[in-house]
Amino acid sequence: MLKVGVIGTGHIGRIHSTVYRGDPLAQLVAVCDVIRDKADAFAQQFGARAYYSVEEMLKNEPLDLVSVTTAGPENGGHHYEPVMQALAAGVGVLCEKPLSNDIALAREMVQTAREKGRYFGVNLNHRFVPLAARAKGWVEEGRLGELCFANMALWIANRNDSAPYFHLRALHPHSIDVMRYFCGDVVRVQAFFKKASHRQIWSNASINLQFANGMVGHLTGSYDMTTRHPFERCEVAGTAARFVLENVYERLTLYPHDSDETIVVSNSIMGGTASFQETFKNRIHRFLEQVEARVPPAEIDGSGREALAAQEVIEAAIRSFESGQVVEVPAIAG
Repeated sequence: MLKVGVIGTGHIGRIHSTVYRGDPLAQLVAVCDVIRDKADAFAQQFGARAYYSVEEMLKNEPLDLVSVTTAGPENGGHHYEPVMQALAAGVGVLCEKPLSNDIALAREMVQTAREKGRYFGVNLNHRFVPLAARAKGWVEEGRLGELCFANMALWIANRNDSAPYFHLRALHPHSIDVMRYFCGDVVRVQAFFKKASHRQIWSNASINLQFANGMVGHLTGSYDMTTRHPFERCEVAGTAARFVLENVYERLTLYPHDSDETIVVSNSIMGGTASFQETFKNRIHRFLEQVEARVPPAEIDGSGREALAAQEVIEAAIRSFESGQVVEVPAIAG
């Protein structure tokens, strides 16, 4: 059983803590927050010890893993320090996205984990569902033929106007990761953004992508929509068929080009994904499984390297918008 600590006792920290407490592979032993009352309340609720500094927690607890669920500017500004402290202490890390709102710091975190041979995963939970695995299998089996294009849409209602590119950095690590999961590396982008009239931030995005395998793609994103209706849709098309994955886990449809019939895989009411919260459970359990099995750190699913690759696409899109140019996406070492 892996001994786990959670750093950051906000809403997402509560989700991680709840999952760890219910997972047979984990023992949640410590929680940490600089706000003492929050740490104490979490510790009492989850039956763990409270700490008020990461240094003290790492010094006094023989941990195997920590979840870094702090937030900060653009939801990633407070990730760097606790991640680097844990990696230096020999502790594996599951970090929330984005890795950082500073791409240089994100690169340093991934490089440090690679150099030290540490486990470093990121909560890219949108891909950790059975229907996504099924669709990935169709791609790998060649059911789609030669891959041609991908369309991705993700929108929710978020009124946060704290930074010009908050929408891009806070939400679309998920969108880009899902596209990369099915289609591979992105090599160049062209982006257009819009502010809704009542907003201070670029709350809508239209991004064209070209993949290393020659595919083309498009992402539409917004913080001005709602989740009352379908909010996420991924379509991948090839010369033999295309699939559409709706709302992360609800419905997957394969459209073969040589047949009028379709293959529809719906989320099962018995034993399927019960809610979006289940995606956190799936993702965290997979990380625990792979660490328990001592999978090589470079081979874990949803790794820091993969999160960095998605973030590089986002930063390239921002540069494209600012310059009005098509922008090359930097390759990730290792």
